[in-house]
Amino acid sequence: MNIELLSDGKIIDSWRHNALPWMNAVRGGEIESRRLVTDRAVLDAVLACDPATVLDLGCGEGWLALALQRNGIGVTAIDVVPALVLAAKQAGVIDGRVLSYEEMASGQLKLSADVVVCNFSLLGKESVDGLLRTIPTLLKPDGSLIVQTLHPLVACGDLPYLDGWRTGSWAGFGEAFSDAPPWYFRTLHAWLELMWSSGLTLQEMREPLDPRTGRPASVIFRANVRA
Repeated sequence: MNIELLSDGKIIDSWRHNALPWMNAVRGGEIESRRLVTDRAVLDAVLACDPATVLDLGCGEGWLALALQRNGIGVTAIDVVPALVLAAKQAGVIDGRVLSYEEMASGQLKLSADVVVCNFSLLGKESVDGLLRTIPTLLKPDGSLIVQTLHPLVACGDLPYLDGWRTGSWAGFGEAFSDAPPWYFRTLHAWLELMWSSGLTLQEMREPLDPRTGRPASVIFRANVRA
């Protein structure tokens, strides 16, 4: 496998290619795990923090930002893919911005919020490492980071339970999708270690269950800035 095909840059390239089919799939309710479990799970996790303001990082087509706005929350929705940010704004997201994680890590986002949420949007290696180190500057005092991601014990499949790049797949999606993005697999220990090294302390971990299988559909972390 060409190492360039397993990189943060390749993830962005793939999402740019698949922005339209992704938007159609989400808005058409075509992703069953989201419909059954994960959309409600992340929304509940954010609302449980009772925030007045939220940063939605890797917002995609904006469904979560819109749901939070409907709950009276001020949301800034950010994604690196211009087509997705445009779709979010056209759907009603008030504050949508195009920024990369690297740009945020370099201090180009001059905002802070009660909650920073990353919903299935921490897929890379270096970009995610850099972003997590920046999170304490994006949170108001006593603010929380909410991360929903693939559950490592389920997503590992038959491969060794070790950190590393994995090839992507659009299995279960429609024919409109192509060029699946790679992603960087992290063990539970690696996620907790990354948060700790970024100045964050885990406060809660949720494992939403898929009613079809009884297995975790995802894992949700809630972390606060370490005093």
